[in-house]
Amino acid sequence: MSLGAIVHPIDNWLDRSLASDFTTDGALKNLDSILLPRTYLVGYDVTLADLAVFAALKTENGSLKSYPNISRWFNFCSSLDSLKAVLKRHPQDEAQPRTKQADIGKFVELPGAEMGKVVTRFPPEASGYLHIGHAKAALLNQYYQQLFNGKLIMRFDDTNPDKEKVHFEEVPRVGWGDQSGEGLVIKEDVALLEIKPDHFSFTSDFFDKCLEYADQLIQKGLAYCDDTPADQMKKDRENRVESKNRNNSVETNMALWKEMKCGTEKGTTYCLRAKMDMQCDNGCMRDPTLYRSKLEPHPRTGDKYKVYPTYDFACPIVDSLEGVTHALRTTEYHDRDDQYFWILDKLELRKPYIYEYSRLNLQNTVLSKRKLTWFVDSGIVTGWEDPRFPTVRGVLRRGMTVAGLKQFIASQGSSRSVVTMEWDKIWACNRKVGVVIKHVACNRGGGSGQLAAGRWVADWVIDPIAPRYTALEKDCIVPLTLEGAKVECKTIPKHPKNPEVGEKKVWLGPKVFLEGADAELLQVGELVTLINWGNVVIKKINRDNEGRVTSLEGSVDSENTDFRNTLKLTWLADVPDVVLTPAVCVQFDHIISKGVLKPEEDFKNFVNYDSMSTQEMLGDPALRDLKKGDIIQLQRRGFFICDQPYSPPSVHSSKETPCTLFLIPDGHTKAMPTSGGKRRKSTDPLLEIQQPAKKQRGPSAIAEEETDKKEEVPAGKNSTAATAAKAAEEAVPVPPTQGEAPAQTPAPSKAELEGLEKEIKEQGDKVRQLKSSGAEKSVVDAEVAILLGLKTKLKGLTGEEAAPAKKEKEGGGAKGKEEGAKAKEGGGGKAKEGGGGKAKQKPPQEKQPSSGKQEGAKKTEEKKGAAKVEQEQGKKEKEDQAKKDEGKKVTRLGLEATKEENTSEWYSQIITKAEMIEYYDVSGCYILRPWAFAIWERIQAFFDAEIRKLGVENAYFPMFVSRGALEKEKTHIADFAPEVAWVTRSGSTELAEPIAIRPTSETVMYPTFARWVQSHRDLPIKINQWCNVVRWEFKHPQPFLRTREFLWQEGHTAYEKKTDAEVEVMVILDLYRRVYEELLAIPVVPGKKTEKEKFAGGDYTTTIEAFISASGRGIQGATSHHLGQNFSKMFNIQFEVPGKEGEHDFAYQNSWGLTTRTIGVMTMVHGDNTGLILPPPVACVQVVVIPCGIKASMTEKEKAAVLDTCPNDVKNSQFVAIPRDTGEKIAVGNDVAVARVKETPGRNVQEAF
Repeated sequence: MSLGAIVHPIDNWLDRSLASDFTTDGALKNLDSILLPRTYLVGYDVTLADLAVFAALKTENGSLKSYPNISRWFNFCSSLDSLKAVLKRHPQDEAQPRTKQADIGKFVELPGAEMGKVVTRFPPEASGYLHIGHAKAALLNQYYQQLFNGKLIMRFDDTNPDKEKVHFEEVPRVGWGDQSGEGLVIKEDVALLEIKPDHFSFTSDFFDKCLEYADQLIQKGLAYCDDTPADQMKKDRENRVESKNRNNSVETNMALWKEMKCGTEKGTTYCLRAKMDMQCDNGCMRDPTLYRSKLEPHPRTGDKYKVYPTYDFACPIVDSLEGVTHALRTTEYHDRDDQYFWILDKLELRKPYIYEYSRLNLQNTVLSKRKLTWFVDSGIVTGWEDPRFPTVRGVLRRGMTVAGLKQFIASQGSSRSVVTMEWDKIWACNRKVGVVIKHVACNRGGGSGQLAAGRWVADWVIDPIAPRYTALEKDCIVPLTLEGAKVECKTIPKHPKNPEVGEKKVWLGPKVFLEGADAELLQVGELVTLINWGNVVIKKINRDNEGRVTSLEGSVDSENTDFRNTLKLTWLADVPDVVLTPAVCVQFDHIISKGVLKPEEDFKNFVNYDSMSTQEMLGDPALRDLKKGDIIQLQRRGFFICDQPYSPPSVHSSKETPCTLFLIPDGHTKAMPTSGGKRRKSTDPLLEIQQPAKKQRGPSAIAEEETDKKEEVPAGKNSTAATAAKAAEEAVPVPPTQGEAPAQTPAPSKAELEGLEKEIKEQGDKVRQLKSSGAEKSVVDAEVAILLGLKTKLKGLTGEEAAPAKKEKEGGGAKGKEEGAKAKEGGGGKAKEGGGGKAKQKPPQEKQPSSGKQEGAKKTEEKKGAAKVEQEQGKKEKEDQAKKDEGKKVTRLGLEATKEENTSEWYSQIITKAEMIEYYDVSGCYILRPWAFAIWERIQAFFDAEIRKLGVENAYFPMFVSRGALEKEKTHIADFAPEVAWVTRSGSTELAEPIAIRPTSETVMYPTFARWVQSHRDLPIKINQWCNVVRWEFKHPQPFLRTREFLWQEGHTAYEKKTDAEVEVMVILDLYRRVYEELLAIPVVPGKKTEKEKFAGGDYTTTIEAFISASGRGIQGATSHHLGQNFSKMFNIQFEVPGKEGEHDFAYQNSWGLTTRTIGVMTMVHGDNTGLILPPPVACVQVVVIPCGIKASMTEKEKAAVLDTCPNDVKNSQFVAIPRDTGEKIAVGNDVAVARVKETPGRNVQEAF
């Protein structure tokens, strides 16, 4: 190699090392991939490039372990004698710890990217405000521009004069200066995102060149003028019908094209279409429109042009002319890629690389400019900067920080996976402490203004820097008079953990205001803490005639500095000459009420017209100093951004302008936060009423109850504490105002109490009878509601809870023993056997004495005397004894989460407690226990027998793949690239070339197929293997459903004829259907994947999909792919065509696979809240025999007592069979036991299916 051939690469590495370009994960991953096949950076010996990069990485030695190729190269360089001598003379300084890395997603390396030569572009329409989807595109382009020290072009797509509006063009520019002093709205938005493109341009700058290229296409016979009406043209393209003008001569087309360019009446009826391929499966290639006639003036070019290019025609031309090397586009443009490259090929222009990434889709959101314009024009929002809008200005106005938005975009990376995300993720990034994206630019020594790739460094978002203030609801404040307090002013930090935020003044005084919701929770004698002051003792509570707290009296307990276990309250002092700041807190909701809109649904039917609520507040005097855009935290309410600063009374209206604060979502809070303090469980009156009810009601009843509570909350006062106080008022007698004599209410008569207790007992028996008989849930819930009403009435009269019903076992009944024996001895504790590990087997949760109950007891003692005390003591002793007896059976072997309320936790418990899965210390890898593996063996046996009937043979291929084989099929491996796990070391020795662990086996098997196939007689090849595969790179693994290593079968076949291969695809798909329906009793839907979802490198993919009712989603069950000739061409699997000597053709191939995901789907579909339900064909245990309560330790008398409880079974020579899936009790005679038990599994499968 000549010296001239390597000078430029060495300079490149020198520039990067001098610019400190190896501090980001992206740069290190790029370097790691470059070093993967190399020993030296440049050439075949040590160069200055190696020395410079080694020096730059020297202080990073401790953090290179995750980059195996860099570590190998670094250790090699360290072993060189020349470097050893230098290092010995200059010992390494103490390495500085690397900055904590941000939560950054996967950024795929751009193909063909060279340092300093990458040019990206961001081409928004110059006709609107940017939304966060545009923000993702802009930030991704900037990321790669900075990573490769390249150039970013911001190009305004102004090809359609209809869409261009002056409103979006001529506005004062914020933070951008140029000679005209005016710019675009979009430039302002880009400036808000802290993006500084290297160059601005307009597509209209290239209109003349586009016209020249259109002339070329017409003259080459590759374009024609067409006057087919738009609607008819759309139908013709869908039906692949050619236009009548398609075959017009070049002369005719040139004449019509001239008419179009002149804007004549005839010319305006025509458009220019490309002559591509009307029979192409890709609809974008069916003669798309290149130019259309528009007589409207263009904002920049005026009336100069009468025809305007389409975006699809202009984009590739301008990309090529502007020097764009990498065009980043969302996956929705995938089908247009062929059109993009066709235009460049025919015009003989340079072709950029195209890299696709997923579009940002958000729930409860529309991003279409047309739809957003409708909201503005309809007056539903105040404008494009409305905080409910997904525009950049809207989200920033609502409190999103640029740093938070950048972190969110970075956390998504450049993934191609199309998902619809919740807004909570974005707002959580905005709030949380720690590392977010901040690009630190480095000036290159060689030139001015050129940025080297920056680095991610720590930067704060809002939580650690937002100053703390206090504000109370204006209409709900309650005064508290404090004995011993004096008017004084003290200075406190604005942020308790960050003194750099600054300080503020807080006024103390003998009179303070509290939140009304907080005041309702206070009790006489209670010690509470006033935040930023100290402890206070409540001495008196004054109430009005309706029982509401009107004022409080207390004293400051300055000597008590124990703030543990006290209620923390926000407050404001009422001090003369110190005026509180009026404020308005605004909360926004989604403007679209439905999470994800279907394509056929009209968004106008899901508009939320009540998406904004306000609260008038009184706040800190310091709130007057806030400026627009300041982000603060109102204590115990949340984070807010100041939208309108406070203004003193106007000289014209004499009215002051309150401070307007917008609530900033934090990724968790759904409703407006309030200051209602959360009480301890023992003193919350609402919890005392609700807790027993929730234990007896079903989930639906509890959900309805919670809904009712929300509806009862007055608008603007949706406080948990306010709800609690209101419920307490309705259910518990209101205590008299302090200082007044208690109202003399007549004590209930003994007969009245006994009658009520009798009603409760009868109603309780009725509920238990309904439950045991399997009555409808709605009927049971209705009767439970009546029972709870009776109990509440009793508590209102006596101040006590109703006594729980006594169990039969307390009287020594044999039934209780029998039930206990079944639960303990029948193996019922194991979830897999359907036994009683369920929560309902736990002993009744008796109500523990609480402070509210103690107060009620005191009143009862005053009324009824010492006799009542003795009665209570005796009752408590019995309850304690019952608890002690019941406690012996408490177990955690059963499920503690329900499928309906917490599906994720339920699934985790069922697979572990059913002994199917054991967790492992490598994330995403699991131990399949015998119970689970037995299910897989039964699936394997069924499927293996069926494919053998088709002539498929089993084989095994190695799990390791060479790098060359893996990368041979680039389209295929690009889809798996992030998931590939690599072996880079043998012991302590670095491998010369890393070896991949198979993510799938096409690249392992097909080189062998190529050696096996010589003529058509060698076909078909039908090979299947049962093996494991590893797919590493993903988050949130889920046992069986999504794991890094999993078991599967993968079939690979090769055929001479396409028809034979396609027949097999459907035959295999039907076998997969039978696995799910006949073995697992799961209905599935067969279908075909879309182009975007199909197997990478294949012609098409068929699939069977199951439905998981618990999550409301479908899940892929198995797939069968037709690969066409794509892989055979890549791996040269060809055969000599029979009857045509010397002529060869490529084989048609299929691949198909079924994984252990089947077990997870089966568990999700059939499992219930008791445990695992297995379809009999895959269960290794079909019948569990449970003895009827007899234990070896029993005496003969005790055994006889048990047998006496089931005389019918003994007398009639029968037993009770209970199918696990239905729970139905079936009496079976001993003489037909074997036959009945054998026929039950088959019937169960059909019923379950």
